[in-house]
This record gives sequence, structure tokens and C-alpha cells, in this order.
Amino acid sequence: MSNELKNNEKLSVLFVCMGNICRSPTAQGVFEHLVEQHALSGRLIIDSAGTHAYHVGNPPDPRAQTAALRRGIDLSGQRARRVTPEDFFNFHFILAMDRDNLADLREIEPEGHGSRLSLFLEYAPGLGYSEVPDPYYGGDSGFERVLDLIQAASEGLLSRLRRDHPGLA
Repeated sequence: MSNELKNNEKLSVLFVCMGNICRSPTAQGVFEHLVEQHALSGRLIIDSAGTHAYHVGNPPDPRAQTAALRRGIDLSGQRARRVTPEDFFNFHFILAMDRDNLADLREIEPEGHGSRLSLFLEYAPGLGYSEVPDPYYGGDSGFERVLDLIQAASEGLLSRLRRDHPGLA
């Protein structure tokens, strides 16, 4: 898959964490909400997945859902899935939440794909963080911090996409 859009092709973004119940579904929900606010929903495909199959079929962690709902973002319709080799051909951007998940993605990365594989927080360089911390074993404040980081990176990602793809401007 090329990062160059053809005709009415939709730009596609996949967010990835370990189990797909905390960080990546939160990123999916926040980015979908932001895209909707900019009236671009029909121009992008947004999804999330995990590098491990621990929670396949489960909804996002209740704490992630509660934190997101406080900001007007509903994650309840999402279900965890595991990333597949086909995802590398189906998504323009595959964005890992941390270095461990980025390394896991590189291990299954097929040759010849066209996805841009990177850390999600590369789109928010001013934060001083390179990874979205996993809030799973912490308290509620960890989910709020994750939302703050994801919101900033989502804004940076959308800004970059709109700059690089004039059809989104």
C-alpha cells in the first residue's frame, strides 16, 4: 500500500497496543471523535488491534471506557482483535503505543508492504514522551494521562495528514 491516495481512496490508520483493550481502542475512539469534529469521517478508515490475543472479542477495559465517556467519547462498540499480516497491506499508517509493540509489529511485518510503521507519539513531539504508558495495572489517573497523550498525538496526526494529503484539508 502506498501512502499516496488514489482518486477517492480512503486514508487508513491502525492503532496498536498489546491487548487492544486500553490504549489502542482509546486512540481509535479519540481519533474517530476528532475526525468527526472536522467532518472527515467519510475520508478515513480508523481501527485498532493488539499484538497479543489475550482479549480478542472483548470490549475495551471499563476504566478506559469510563475515562473516555467523561470526554464525550464512546468506546463501547469496539471489540479487541489481534493484528494480522494483512493489516500491513490494508492500512497506510500503523501506529504502536510503545517500543515493545513496535518490535512485535516488526517481527510479523511482511516484506513488500507499504504501511508507515511508527510510534504514535511521534505525532506529538512537544510532549517529551515517546511512548503511551500502559495504564492496565494502575489506577484511574493512568487512564486520564493516557487520554491526554492520545489527544495531543491525535491532533498532531490529523494535522500531518491534512498537510500531506490536500484532499483532507
